[in-house]
Amino acid sequence: MKTSLVNTVWHSEKRKNLLLLLSEGERDLEQIKKSLNVTTRSIMPQIKTLKNQNLIAQEHENFSLTSIGNIIAKNMLPFLETSRIVEENKDFWASRNFDAIPQHLFSRIKDLGHYFLIEPDINHMFELPREFVDNIPKSESIITFISYLHPMFLSLYLKAAESGSDISLFVSEAVLKKMKKEYFEQFSDLTKMKNATIFLCKENPKIPMITMTNWFCYICLFNEEERYDHRDVISFDDSSLKWCDELFDYYRTNSEELCQITDFE
Repeated sequence: MKTSLVNTVWHSEKRKNLLLLLSEGERDLEQIKKSLNVTTRSIMPQIKTLKNQNLIAQEHENFSLTSIGNIIAKNMLPFLETSRIVEENKDFWASRNFDAIPQHLFSRIKDLGHYFLIEPDINHMFELPREFVDNIPKSESIITFISYLHPMFLSLYLKAAESGSDISLFVSEAVLKKMKKEYFEQFSDLTKMKNATIFLCKENPKIPMITMTNWFCYICLFNEEERYDHRDVISFDDSSLKWCDELFDYYRTNSEELCQITDFE
């Protein structure tokens, strides 16, 4: 009985890795052995299997993907990257609420790349995370959406604006009211800064905060109970910045820029 392509590809780590390697370009046997850290004896049966399934071809000493092999390898990569994202912190991702992420971006969660999960020490649970506080002042541009206002948030962003950072701040209606009521002086100072723009989201996405700067993104998600448990994700990969930029484009279509001081009253 002929082995299925699914079994051929996924039931062997060596075959899977060989397909991914050849998706980068043709290789000879010595290059394959060195890249995959395998022996001739262990890899040749896998090469034979992939050749029999018409997934790789051989010309003289070089091996390359066939058209079918190329299609399969390219479609393997998104699945493997998504699996890696989830597998690294399975409990975290399984307990998140993703209602604020549009489907076309949720399906590309792999674009977060090599991220770090920030889990606060119990003694610092209600402080702004050090990873966030340390990196904001280093940023030339900052785009943030918040529906959860930390007491230190405005002072941090006001300081960044005074240092020359370009700031776009998207806020929920509840946060806007809280800023005006409890932090009016800092809020008023921020609105007067020429390099700071504030947007009001007409509908409140179910997300505590998401921030994108010119060099990192910081994502806070509610858990399944729609509570913020202070477990956050930070990524410095270019793909994560592009992902966040598209997310803010999505939010921007449902937001209104508050241009004048009267808009805030």
